[in-house]
Amino acid sequence: MYRTSDLQAEYQKKLITPAQAAAKIKDGDRVHFGFGMGSIYDIDKAIADRCEAGDLKGITVFTTISMRPEPFETYQRTTSNDQVRFVSPHFSANDREMNEGGRCWFMPMFFSDLPDLWFHNGNDLDVAMFEVAPMDSHGNFNLGPQVADMWGVIKSAKTVIVEVNENMPIAQGHQTQLNLYGVDYVVESSNPPMPELPEKEPTQTDKEIAKHVVEHIESHSTLQLGIGSLPAYIGKLLAYESDVRNINGHSEMLVDAYVDLFEAGKLTGNKPVDKGKLVYTFAGGSKRLFEFLDDNPICCNAPVDYVNSVDVIAKIPNFISINGCIGVDLYGQVTSEAAAGRQISGTGGQLDFVLGAYQSIGGHSFLCTPSTRVRKDGKVVSLIRPTLPAGSIISTPRPCTDYIVTEFGAVALKGKTTWERAEMLISIAHPDFREDLIKEAEKMGIWCNTSKRSR
Repeated sequence: MYRTSDLQAEYQKKLITPAQAAAKIKDGDRVHFGFGMGSIYDIDKAIADRCEAGDLKGITVFTTISMRPEPFETYQRTTSNDQVRFVSPHFSANDREMNEGGRCWFMPMFFSDLPDLWFHNGNDLDVAMFEVAPMDSHGNFNLGPQVADMWGVIKSAKTVIVEVNENMPIAQGHQTQLNLYGVDYVVESSNPPMPELPEKEPTQTDKEIAKHVVEHIESHSTLQLGIGSLPAYIGKLLAYESDVRNINGHSEMLVDAYVDLFEAGKLTGNKPVDKGKLVYTFAGGSKRLFEFLDDNPICCNAPVDYVNSVDVIAKIPNFISINGCIGVDLYGQVTSEAAAGRQISGTGGQLDFVLGAYQSIGGHSFLCTPSTRVRKDGKVVSLIRPTLPAGSIISTPRPCTDYIVTEFGAVALKGKTTWERAEMLISIAHPDFREDLIKEAEKMGIWCNTSKRSR
């Protein structure tokens, strides 16, 4: 057992300034800036100072789902990819901005594979930098509510530098602690507040979609909810306007909807896997969410290769996975991460949860989309199409698709023929587009009257 005096001496020995931390990076290094709320702040500014002075070049910065209110200063104060380029396996708004500026590249990955990625194909890291909570009396830093792939990052990196932030919530769970003796350097930050994700008001379309989903959710279900106004509204409907009870949580992302369910007395954690625990791999939302999860034994933060494991999900009965998508074709192929060549998010864990929910006894997955969208030129287009546009990224292939939901209903495609799928999907398309979709389905040979393709 380490004595307090020994810990403090070791802490002081490793304590450096943000500028000294930035100086540890060499030309050509591969550097990780942290995950989610754990992205570096003061060290980022110091690295930007070096870059601005022309003192650093050829570095690659990795980050995942940065939740800061604006992109890294290292991006804002540099202009050349020869100096700094950015890589992300799951885009946030900041990553999209950097991508559109020609500075950030998407790395296609299943989120659950990320911890292992950092040890293969030359993906090891030179320096890992990320925010943590202050050290406790045992010499442990809490990683905060974003364990995700961080242990892969930590073990892969040649140098580990933590930036201490007193505002970081304490996450209980699995592998949430990093001991001082596993850290190379410590930086004490200016303690910026945790970035919040504002909750948007649901649209009328969101409300209609949510009602169709909630109709299929029964008591004793375990929920996986994504981000956005739709899952937030689903949480509120279940919490305050339904008779559903004994709801459990096992989710890639912990969001405010789970707080609503808990406060309504409906979130019990009474499930056979991780009994009594609300399991998640990272969190994002309001200050209310951070206060709820802070040192809360009900909340269990765990690595993404566990949380998103198809095998783990499948062992939980009545598992309900709810995610958004941005396009579906009449075969049941789903695109959820990119549109018109623009990367919007990432592959993430959607397919893992779709597969796990289907294998769960009594489980189902729901992929939700408005039936239409309005383009920049004002034209209204259907998001249920005969085929997906050329260049579309398939996030969920057709053999895996279970429920598709729009404001016009929910249809279960699993086990249905191509013509049954076409008929069902057209039934939940916007009425203005149904006749055209029928004509296209006939040409494709997947309408019920014929299996012969028109020429």
